Amino acid sequence: MTTCEKSPRHFPPKRWIFPIGGLAALIWFLVRVIPKPGRAVYPCQRIAAPMASGFLVWLAGLFASTAFSRHARRLSPGTNKRLAVLISFAAALTWGIVLLQSPSRRLFADEAPFVPSDPPNHPMGTPAGIHPGRVVWVHDPGATAWSGTGYWWEDSNIDPAVVERMFSDGLRSVTGKTGDAGAWDALFRHFNQARGKGDIGHQNGEKIAVKLNLNQVNDHGSPRNRHFTSPQLVLALLRSLVRNAGVSEGDITFYDVSRPVPRPLFDECRAEFPNVHFVDSSGGDGREKAQSDNAVRMHWSQPLTLEPGGGNTTFLPTCVTQAAYLINLASLRGHNLAGVTLGAKNHFGTFLADGPNTGSSPMNAGVHPYVCVHDDFHFGGHWDFQKRAMGTYTPLADLMGHRDLGNKTFLFLVDGLYATPDQSTEMNQNFKWKMAPFLTDWPSSLFLSQDGVAIESVGLDFLRSEPTLTWVRGNVDNYLHEASQAGAPPSGIFYDPEGDGTRLASLGVHEHWNNPTDKAYTRNLGTGEGIELVKLDSASGLERRGQPSSFGMMGNYPNPFNGFTTVVFNLEKSGKVRLCIFNSRGRNIIVLKNGHCPSGRNELIWNSRNDDGAEAPSGLYWARLETEGRTEIHKMVLAR
Repeated sequence: MTTCEKSPRHFPPKRWIFPIGGLAALIWFLVRVIPKPGRAVYPCQRIAAPMASGFLVWLAGLFASTAFSRHARRLSPGTNKRLAVLISFAAALTWGIVLLQSPSRRLFADEAPFVPSDPPNHPMGTPAGIHPGRVVWVHDPGATAWSGTGYWWEDSNIDPAVVERMFSDGLRSVTGKTGDAGAWDALFRHFNQARGKGDIGHQNGEKIAVKLNLNQVNDHGSPRNRHFTSPQLVLALLRSLVRNAGVSEGDITFYDVSRPVPRPLFDECRAEFPNVHFVDSSGGDGREKAQSDNAVRMHWSQPLTLEPGGGNTTFLPTCVTQAAYLINLASLRGHNLAGVTLGAKNHFGTFLADGPNTGSSPMNAGVHPYVCVHDDFHFGGHWDFQKRAMGTYTPLADLMGHRDLGNKTFLFLVDGLYATPDQSTEMNQNFKWKMAPFLTDWPSSLFLSQDGVAIESVGLDFLRSEPTLTWVRGNVDNYLHEASQAGAPPSGIFYDPEGDGTRLASLGVHEHWNNPTDKAYTRNLGTGEGIELVKLDSASGLERRGQPSSFGMMGNYPNPFNGFTTVVFNLEKSGKVRLCIFNSRGRNIIVLKNGHCPSGRNELIWNSRNDDGAEAPSGLYWARLETEGRTEIHKMVLAR
């Protein structure tokens, strides 16, 4: 029998499906990516790249095993060289594809990390709030404990009691009140006075809408480890509104008109408050489908002509237009188109627009090209947008200033318990933050403010200083320059989101901090009337307003540890300190230091084996440093 007769038996057609498909994927990848490397992150190339990579590995293995195991002795030196070159070329291509898929995406970045065009501590715009320009940062490492097992949003990985305390502390610090009820009343009264309604608080029957960020949620079931607004924070907010602010649960609506409300969030709230409303993109399963209020248009201040299929009439939903107040509950994370996604970008899930792009109101409205901040974001076809220059129109300013959106918001809140590098990537262990004071831990933070621009500015400063967030580059803060100076913006645009001929005024104050170590703004430094960042250590209940980080915990090493670990802290001046170790139940198990320490860097060793030989069990522990009325805490992991 000839070789041709044997082929069908040894190489049936189905065995060629993989090599043919792999070769096609490789050709497609190379043809598309070589002329324009940024295309490596297109969805189609993300599918093609693994297939092409697998094909190259298979091809290299086929050549290597066949050549070297069956014909190695017969090969001439020249043939060996040619084979080596071929395999090396295949390996190089494979490695190149792996690099192209690297999460850092730095290989084809068109810009260095974001550097503001305005210098530090040069505020622009008009601060807002009872305490103008105040942003409260609440940090408590005890809030989060996800080790990669299970889902990040479960109660075992987010402590509901800690989150509730964090929100309460932050609420009172924003207003300067000593109780939650007084804090809510102060917020309502200040909001109503600023809008000419008089010195009145919340009235019975007035509705409150709360914007969530559910961008990664696909259905009403379990979101698995997709990132969305933390259920524990939503429940803490709901409890406080009902129990402390006196708002009827039936007058409260949580919404995201672009995505479904997932089961964990819905079930957690409805079990305790059965009359609260949830509005989403699909309705059903106890949720209500978002409805357009055709009497309330979103009038973009510039025609949106750049996005394919965009430029369609845009309306706001009835759950927003019928509300008297709005709370913007945003997420702290990067964004691979806009650089960051905070409160302003959160409103891409607020408006409704019909058009050819099924299920995407932002695409039908045509807003995406106008928030593109760098040139290396290209997903092919629809998504080939160019970087917007500083001093150009942004629809985010329209959203921040519309009378039914930003102008109706009396509390801005950012969920930073966990964070992802962009709006699409699911949670995993690689997303722990490296910057101080987190030091390879979760952000475990909440941010609260009455100033919508100030809280965005602070959020941006945190995000740009975190090395794991590689998308924060380009002209990220163009929208903050525009919004803070909306009455006379750098772009010269007449911002009028209602289309009534009334120009927006400043929407708040923008400023960048002095550096990521001190995290101080002009009101902290006493040099201006910009932002005031209030850092609140929720576990201790003590506030620190812009005090330099020459005092504070610097972490411990190793962490996790087994047996011994070294706790590191800084003192700006010598003095008496008390450093204690607490277990996960809040019990003080040892005092490492209760006495005088010199200024500068100090190190103390904790031996988790007691003097009697007993070993502390594996688990979470906290080092608590106290001196001169100031307190900081640091989370440690003992793993035996």
